[in-house]
Amino acid sequence: MSRSSALKRKLPDSSSPSESLTEHEKIVYSVIRSKQDMGIWTRDMKKEANLPDNLVGKSIKSLQAKNLIKEVVNVQSKGRKHYMAAEFEPSKELTGGDWYSNGTLDKYYITCVKDGFAKIIYQLKVATLEGISDEVKKSGIFKTSFTKQQIEEILRVLVLDKRVTEVKSTGMGEFGSFPVGKICYKSTSRGGSKREPKVGAMASIPCGVCPRISQCTPDGIISPRTCVYFTKWLDF
Repeated sequence: MSRSSALKRKLPDSSSPSESLTEHEKIVYSVIRSKQDMGIWTRDMKKEANLPDNLVGKSIKSLQAKNLIKEVVNVQSKGRKHYMAAEFEPSKELTGGDWYSNGTLDKYYITCVKDGFAKIIYQLKVATLEGISDEVKKSGIFKTSFTKQQIEEILRVLVLDKRVTEVKSTGMGEFGSFPVGKICYKSTSRGGSKREPKVGAMASIPCGVCPRISQCTPDGIISPRTCVYFTKWLDF
C-alpha cells in the first residue's frame, strides 16, 4: 500500500470517550444529550431509553466516569436526580436564574436587589416599572440584567414588605407625567430602606469609582455580597 493511500484512510478517534460506549450506554447517552440544556429526570430517561433499571443505572455511572454526562440540580424538583450532557450548561428553568446560587435561593443577593430597587424608587419619588428598569440599567449597581418578570417580582415583594406602595396615576400633581390609570410605585414614609437614605446616596455608590467593576459578578470572587464598601452603602 502506498503512503498516499495510507494517509487517506480515516483513523478511528480513540481519544473520544464516546467511541468506546456499549450499546446500552449509547442509548442512554443519546437520550440525555437530546435534552440539551434542560437535561432529563432519571424516571423519564428510563422510559425513553426503554431499558431495564439496572442497565440504565450502570450506563449512567459509566457515562459519568467518562465525563460525558453530569448530575445537575433542578430547583423545581431537588429530590429528583437530573442528568445532562457535559457539553451543556443548565438552563435558567433548572438553576432558578440569578435568584439562586448552586441550587439554593440566594437570599443575600435578593436583599441587595431589593435595597437597590427601593433606593431608586425613593429617589424618583414616583416611578413606573419601565422607569425603574431604565434607572437600574443607568445606575450600574448590578452587572446582571433583569427581565420584566423579575422586576415585577421584586416590586411585589417590596409592596408586601410595605417599603413601597402601588398606586394608579391620577394624571395630576406628582403623577402629571404619567397617563391616568398607569400603575406607579412610591416609597413609604420610611423611605427606600429601613432608615431614610441620605440624599444623593445613589450618586455616591462605590461601584461608580471601583477599579474592579468590570470583574464584579454575583457569584464571582469579586461580588456585591463580598464587597465591604457596597455593604456600607446599603446601610445608608
